[in-house]
Amino acid sequence: MTITLYGIPNCDTVKKARAWLQANNIDTQFVDFKKNGVPPLRLDAWLASVGWETLLNRKGTTWRKLGDEVREAVVDTASARQLMLDQPSVIKRPVVEWNDARITVGFDAAAWAKR
Repeated sequence: MTITLYGIPNCDTVKKARAWLQANNIDTQFVDFKKNGVPPLRLDAWLASVGWETLLNRKGTTWRKLGDEVREAVVDTASARQLMLDQPSVIKRPVVEWNDARITVGFDAAAWAKR
């Protein structure tokens, strides 16, 4: 089966994750959510699985460039969801949907190797 990796192709972490998956011969479908947008139903699944606090990248450039008013308005799942739909680059990357239906956020080679 193929796993699905969501991210942005020029993101360094996504590049590392894709290289690791290729080196380990893991079939991967890549979805560029900057180009294609974030699928709302997938976003809902991610939020239910990992929570908005994990999914929201507060260390990235996109978050830092947002106005204080916008950042301060993100206080719960609904407000974070709307921001992620409007600004997909605020989502921590990569988001991976594994064959066992688990969802992970970010790249951790050691954790992935255990899968």
